[in-house]
Amino acid sequence: MRKFTIFILLLSNFFVFSHLVSAQNADVDLLRQVNHAVPRLKPVSVFLSETAIPLNLAVPVAIGSYGLINSNKDFIKDACYIALASAINLGMTVILKESIRRERPGETYPEYITMYKKAIDFAMPSGHTSTCFATATALSLKYPEWYIIVPAYAWATSVGLSRMHLGMHYPTDVLAGAALGAGSAYLSYKLNEWIWNNYDIRGWRIIRK
Repeated sequence: MRKFTIFILLLSNFFVFSHLVSAQNADVDLLRQVNHAVPRLKPVSVFLSETAIPLNLAVPVAIGSYGLINSNKDFIKDACYIALASAINLGMTVILKESIRRERPGETYPEYITMYKKAIDFAMPSGHTSTCFATATALSLKYPEWYIIVPAYAWATSVGLSRMHLGMHYPTDVLAGAALGAGSAYLSYKLNEWIWNNYDIRGWRIIRK
């Protein structure tokens, strides 16, 4: 699992900057096919897309609440880790969006791509996708069971595809988002190990060992 995450993180370096050094015809052509495929499923894509933020917030809250109710330090630590992964991912997503400043595909190619709503930020990387992959990877690292990993990544992948179906992102935006989210979760995992090797929970406080 860790080797897979490292591979995804390294892959992001290519996809984040690929549009700066090469033509994006293939990117646009693939997006065009996805964007116009099965129009009757657009409502499903909207639903999947809109689950990204609520579930990203709900997962650490649910795990942390369970840990507090049952006085289980491990679940509280897991909730802190997942929340940290999301925070790091959010910061990196904003920084990259503002640094790369790639316009949304519907703004650049309005004759080819139909966006389901107007966006106020930039396209690269996909924030919805990075958010979902950060949560999916964090859950998979903490709970490496197939019944956690498969649904988590299926959800994250579905959200990424929905962003293309809705015309909000190029394929490379989605791939970069997936890589960024997975990489943020892995970085947070290592940071989390250091934190809990040096600190502990005592009552409602986190104190140094």
